[in-house]
Amino acid sequence: MDRLAQAFARARQEKRAAFVAYLCAGDPDLNTSLAACLAVIDAGADILELGVPFSDPLADGLTNQLAAQRALESGMTAARVFELVRLIRAKSQVPLVFYTYYNLVFSNGVENYVRTAKAAGVDGMLTLDLPPEEAGEVLAAGRTHDLKTVFIVAPTTPAERLPRIGAAATGFIYYVSREGVTGVRDQMAANIPEAVARIRQHTSLPVVVGFGISTPAQVQEVARAADGVVVGSALVNVIRDNLDNRAVLPGRLRSRAAELVAGVR
Repeated sequence: MDRLAQAFARARQEKRAAFVAYLCAGDPDLNTSLAACLAVIDAGADILELGVPFSDPLADGLTNQLAAQRALESGMTAARVFELVRLIRAKSQVPLVFYTYYNLVFSNGVENYVRTAKAAGVDGMLTLDLPPEEAGEVLAAGRTHDLKTVFIVAPTTPAERLPRIGAAATGFIYYVSREGVTGVRDQMAANIPEAVARIRQHTSLPVVVGFGISTPAQVQEVARAADGVVVGSALVNVIRDNLDNRAVLPGRLRSRAAELVAGVR
């Protein structure tokens, strides 16, 4: 099995959901970002979702927009994102999934981008603004280089599109639990178990849930229904809050991540 499949299989064997941690690559700089990634892995994250910094992150709320801005201002480029992946991979075999936008893939050449990502150590790619109907090149390159594809389902996704999305994905399905953008929320979205059950009718792949999950209690609640739980903004906020003392940032991030990981265990 590939690393992603192994991570979900291990979680199932332990009768729990997988914990997926999101961080923006290069936030606030390459070296600190590496330490941050290793900290959440050390805290028990099963999968690391790396946001590829982009100037127009349409699916992201303010927290992750500012993280991308910090990364870009520190000099992150496509080449440096791949460098970060290689540095993480030298220390860990935790699955890595790119959270990206199609312009970043297309502008570097789809075949070239997917090949380079796989060679660096990326296991899967979620391209937020690329629907499966338009994803022919990415799907073909993913098959050629064994880079798993991830597609999203939203609360507004028509039922008739679920079979197409299920057929296109090869890594997992990402259920966006609420309309709008990423960010910390006080209350969970309604009907998550019902939405996950509907998606499972059209795929045998794991279904993970993200957007707005930010406390251990929320993680625990979603973990009862989903195969994986994604937490992003609550972790990125730790980086934001410790920009003036980057030496303590990894330790504080490790502590926060461990609290959240406990929700799936």
